Formats: sequence, C-alpha cells, structure tokens
Amino acid sequence: MTETFKDKVVIITGASSGIGKALALEFGGRGARVVMAARSAERLENAAGEVKAKGAEVLTVVTDVSKEEDCRRLIDRTVAEYGGIDVLINNAGISMRALFEKTELKVIRQLMEVNFWGTVYCTSHALPYLLERKGSLAGISSIAGYKGLPGRTGYSASKFAMHGFLETLRIENMKKGLHVLIACPGFTASNIRNTALNGKGEVQGESPRDEGKMMPATEVARRIAGAILKRKHRLTLTAQGKLTVLLNKFFPKLVDKLVYKHMAKEPDSPFN
Repeated sequence: MTETFKDKVVIITGASSGIGKALALEFGGRGARVVMAARSAERLENAAGEVKAKGAEVLTVVTDVSKEEDCRRLIDRTVAEYGGIDVLINNAGISMRALFEKTELKVIRQLMEVNFWGTVYCTSHALPYLLERKGSLAGISSIAGYKGLPGRTGYSASKFAMHGFLETLRIENMKKGLHVLIACPGFTASNIRNTALNGKGEVQGESPRDEGKMMPATEVARRIAGAILKRKHRLTLTAQGKLTVLLNKFFPKLVDKLVYKHMAKEPDSPFN
C-alpha cells in the first residue's frame, strides 16, 4: 500500500492538524505529492515538516477557505507546480456548541462560510482539472450531515448543505469519470471540539468529550484513503455513527430522543 497514490497530486484543506494532518501523512506515505492548505502559516509548516520527514513531496499554501480568492490561489499554485490535480479533499471545517436561541447569527454564517462555501470555492476552481484526470473529489463531513445534532445548528446545516452539493455533483458528472466521496468519520479524536465556537463566536477551548475513547485521526485517514482508492461514494465510520444513520432511516423520532439524551450527557451541556 506504500505507493498506491505514487505521484498523484492530492490537495488537502485544513491540513495543519487533526484529520487533515493525518490525511497528509497517509497520502504522503502512499507516494502522493501532497498539497497542504490551512490558515496558520506556522502550524502549516510544522505539519508539513512531519510529512516531509516521511519522504513525501509537499507544497504548502496558506489558505482561508472562506475566501474565494484564497481558494483560487490554492488551485492555481498547485497546477503551476504539478500540472494538474488528481484528488481534492475538502477537510477544513469548524464546529459550534450552543442552543440556537442563544447563538448570534454571525456564528451560523461563519460555519457556512468555512464548511460549505469553502468546499464550494475549492471545488469550483479545481473541477476542470479533476475532470481532466477523472480524479476524486472528497468532502470530510459528519454524522451531523445525516442527523441534526442539538446544540450544533450551524454545524449540521453546513454538513447537510455539503452533502447535497457533493451528491449533486456526483450525479451531474456520472458520465465524465469524476469520483465523489462523502466521508462521515463520526466522533474522532481531533481538535475540532477544542476550536468549536460558542454562541458569541468565541472559541470554547476545551473538548466536552473524552477524546481518548474516539477513533484516532490516523485510522480515519487510513480508511478515507482506502475509500478514495476504491472510488466509494460514501464512507461512514464508527459503530455509533453507522447505527445512527441506519436507525434514522426507519425510526427518526426515536433517534431524535436518543440523540438528545446523548448530547445532554456532555459536561456543561447547553440543555442542562
């Protein structure tokens, strides 16, 4: 498996930490030319150093995916350096934790700009190159894109929107050889909860969950790479995530209650 993506050009947004960084390490280890994008130049270079230490070829591009011009520059830099794109992984994202009635609308807008519009911007500029190589387009979504999670209105809304966007692109291009993957990792040990916003748009700083009991980001990355290699349409991870999606198809009211109870058990839950 060490060279399954040899010399393939793989762009990963949100690549400075968490699942994004794990993906960069995974694809780099499989022989890909990895393009790493993130907002923080310092964190991006530190993460890139780890990928380079594995012997991978890496290009870093400081990118705020909520800005279309940054996304355009990311794609242009990649094509100028490598001549094309084989895989685009829209991984950059932020979360939130607050009741909607106590959430300022700017928070919802910010989540949509990063999670949804960031995916749209990057995909729009990369699509001609992906079609040219019959490449893969992936969105790192969430179980929250299948089931609305209380206290995460903006997050769930952005992931539902991502699902609709990517699914439609798959159908539109089904005869053009474009592969589209919607990956839903479930609860993963990453920093997304630490950087989640509260109702005022402030970073909450502490994760409300036991990160040690979650699927490691390295395992998530390995499975996502495998799904892209096999050109799967969907990937849902963790037993809890798969069960939630399955039960919601047949017993949505029951799952409403189960999800509420589960989220209410979090420390400092907004429902208590």
